[in-house]
Amino acid sequence: MAGRKRSIRFKIFAILLVPVTALVVIWGFAATVTIEQGQQLLRIQKVYDNVVYPVSETINALQTERFVSVSYLAWRTTSLRTDLQGQRRRTDGWADEMTRLSEQARDETPPAMWSRVQDLIRQVRGLDVLRGQIDDHTLTRLEAIEEYSSVVETANQVYDRLMISPDIDIVGQTKALILLVRSREVVSQQSALVLGAQAAGRMSQDERDAFSGMVGKRRLLYQLGTSQLDSTLLKQFGALNASPVYSAFLSLENDVIARVRPGQPLPPDAIAWPTTAQALTSQLTETTNVAADVTAARALPLAQAVLWRIGIVGVLGLAAVLATMFISFRFARTLTGELTALHRAARDLAERRLPDLVRRLRRGDDVDVAAETPPVVQRSDTFEVENVGNAFTSVQQTAVEAAVGQAELRKGVNKVFLNLARRSQSLLQRQLGMLDSLEKVTADPDLLERLFGVDHLTTRMRRHAEGLIILSGAVPGRGWRNPVRLYDVVRAAIEEVEDYLRVDVTVPHGYSLVGGSVTDMIHLLAELIENATVFSPPHTRVHVRGEVVGRGFALEVEDRGLGIPPEELERLNQRLADPPEFDLADSDRLGLFVVGLLARRHNIRVSLRSSPYGGTSAVMLLPQEVVVEAGMHEPAVEPLSQPEHVAPALALTPPVGGGHDSLPKRVRQTHIAPQLREDPPLRDDRQLRDDPRLRDDPRLSEERSDVFSSFRSGWQRAQEDS
Repeated sequence: MAGRKRSIRFKIFAILLVPVTALVVIWGFAATVTIEQGQQLLRIQKVYDNVVYPVSETINALQTERFVSVSYLAWRTTSLRTDLQGQRRRTDGWADEMTRLSEQARDETPPAMWSRVQDLIRQVRGLDVLRGQIDDHTLTRLEAIEEYSSVVETANQVYDRLMISPDIDIVGQTKALILLVRSREVVSQQSALVLGAQAAGRMSQDERDAFSGMVGKRRLLYQLGTSQLDSTLLKQFGALNASPVYSAFLSLENDVIARVRPGQPLPPDAIAWPTTAQALTSQLTETTNVAADVTAARALPLAQAVLWRIGIVGVLGLAAVLATMFISFRFARTLTGELTALHRAARDLAERRLPDLVRRLRRGDDVDVAAETPPVVQRSDTFEVENVGNAFTSVQQTAVEAAVGQAELRKGVNKVFLNLARRSQSLLQRQLGMLDSLEKVTADPDLLERLFGVDHLTTRMRRHAEGLIILSGAVPGRGWRNPVRLYDVVRAAIEEVEDYLRVDVTVPHGYSLVGGSVTDMIHLLAELIENATVFSPPHTRVHVRGEVVGRGFALEVEDRGLGIPPEELERLNQRLADPPEFDLADSDRLGLFVVGLLARRHNIRVSLRSSPYGGTSAVMLLPQEVVVEAGMHEPAVEPLSQPEHVAPALALTPPVGGGHDSLPKRVRQTHIAPQLREDPPLRDDRQLRDDPRLRDDPRLSEERSDVFSSFRSGWQRAQEDS
C-alpha cells in the first residue's frame, strides 16, 4: 500500500483483514504445533528403538573394550589379547547396527541429534589408530582411558540432543537420566583405572589425581540426576543405593582416596576393586535402561491426549475464525459507509464550499458565518465518526471565520493605503499648484531651475501615490471626460520619468484614448518607460512606438539593456497576464503589481519579449473600445491671439533663441558601472529603489535638473510672450 492512494472502504477492510488474517494464522499455527507435538510424541518410540537403543549398546561396548584394553596393557597376556580382539569385533558390530538403524529414523531424528550420531559413527570407525597404539604398547593405561572416554563423551552428547518431546515432565526426566548415564560412564572409567592399578600393584600420581577427580564428578552427576527424578523412577535408584554393590563401591572410593599413596603398594583388599566397580557399572546400566523404557512409555498416552486436542482446536478454532470474520466484516461495512459519507462531506467542503466562499469574500460580498457553516455530518451511529464530523464542523467554522477576518483585514489595509495615498495626492497636488505659482513669479534663472526640478520630482511622487491607490482597488482622482490624443498621453507619461530626454516617441497623431482610461494609461506607460530608462545604459535610447493593428492599437517600449533570461521572462509574462492577489509580504514588486492591475482593469494585454538589440520590449495591446480616431472627438479651441513664435505646450525643445533658452547637450557619463554600460534587463520597483548608482548619483541628478530647468524656463517665457 506504500506510495499508492486507496479508498476508505479498501483501507477499512484492510485494517480488519489484518486481525482476521492474524487470527487465522494463529489458529493454523496452533493446530500445526499441536499436530507436530502429537507426531513428535508418536515418533519418540521410533527414535528410541533406532537411535537411543543402538547408541546405548555402543556405549556399553566401548566401555567394555576400554576395560579389556587397560587389562591387556597391564598384563599383556595372550588370553587377554584374544578377549580384546573379540570385544573390538562386538564394538564394530554395534557401530554398524547403529549406522543401519539410525538411517531408518533419519527423518524423525532431530537435526542436532543426528549430527552427533554421525560424529559418533566416524569416531568409532576411527578407533583403528587407538587400537594400534594399544597393541604396540605405546600408550599408558591412563592415556588409553582418556582416549576411549572422549569417544563415549560423543555418544553421551547424542543424549543431550534428545529433545523430541514437548512435554516438560518427560523432558525433565530425560535430562535426569542423561546425568545418570554420564555418572555410569564415570564409574566405568574408575573401574578401568583401578584395574590397571591392581595389575601394577601401585598407582602413579597422575592416576591417583585422575581417580580423585572421577570420584567428585561421579558423585555430583549421580546426585543431580537422582534429585530430578520423580517418585516412580526414584524408587529404582533408591533400591540401587541400598544395595551391597553400591555400598562396596563407596567403600572402594573412600579407600583409594584415604589409603592409597602414589608409588606405594596397594592395600591387600585392592584385589577386589575392579570386580566391585564392574558390578556397579552393570547394575547402573540395567537400572538406567529400565528408567528409560518407563519414560518412553509415558509418551504414548500423551500423544493420544494431543490428538484429542487437535480435534478440539481444529473444530472450535475454525468456528471462532468464521464467526470473527462475519462480525468484523459486517461492522466494517457499516463503518465504511459512515466514513465514506464523512469523506464526501469533507471533500465537498474543501473543494467547493470554502473556495467559493473565499472568492465571494474577495469580491467584497457579505457572508453570514452561521449560514455558511452547517454541520458536516448530520448523524452517525459511531461515536468516533460523529466526533470527527463535529471536529470538521468546528474546523469549517474556524476556517470561515479566518477567511472573513482576512477579508476584513485586507479591506482595512486597502482603506489605509487609500487614505494615505489620497492625503499624499492632495498634498502633492497642492504642492504642484504652489510650485506653479512660484515659477510664474520667479525671475531668477537658478532659482527657477531648482523649482522646475522640485516640480518634476513632485510629479513622480504623485505617480507613486497613485500606485498605492491602484493597489487598494480604487481609481486615482484625476481624470478626463473627453478623449485625449495617444501622442499626448505618451508624452505625459514620459514627463513623469526622470530621464525623459533619452526617450524617443514614434506614435501617430490620428488616434485618441477615451478619457476614462487616460490616467491609468499614463501611469502604466510611465512605469514601463522608467524601467526601460533606469535599467539600460545611460548612452542608449529608449523607443516608444505605436501603430494600429487588427485588434486595436499597439504600443511598444523598447530598451537596449541586457535583456531578461527566458525563465524569468516567462514568469513575468504570467504575472502580467494573470496578476495574483497583492501580498503584503511581496511589497518589493509594487511596479509589477500596478502594471498588471491597470492592464486587467482596461483589458489591455501587456507582454514582455526579447528585443533584437539584446534588450527587452514591452508590448501593450489596447483594445478597440478604448481607442478612437482623434478627428471625431477633437475639441475646438480658438486662441485669443497667436504670437509669431509660440512653443507647443508639450514640446521637448523650447523656441529657437539664444542665451540660456537653448537646451544643454547631454554628456556621456563615465562613472556608471561596467554592467550598466551594456543592456541591463527590465526590473521592478524593488530594483528601482535599491540601485544606488542610478538613484543617488549627484552628477546624474544635476544633469537632469539642468536640462529640465532649461526646458521649463523656455516654456515659461513662451507663455509670457504669448
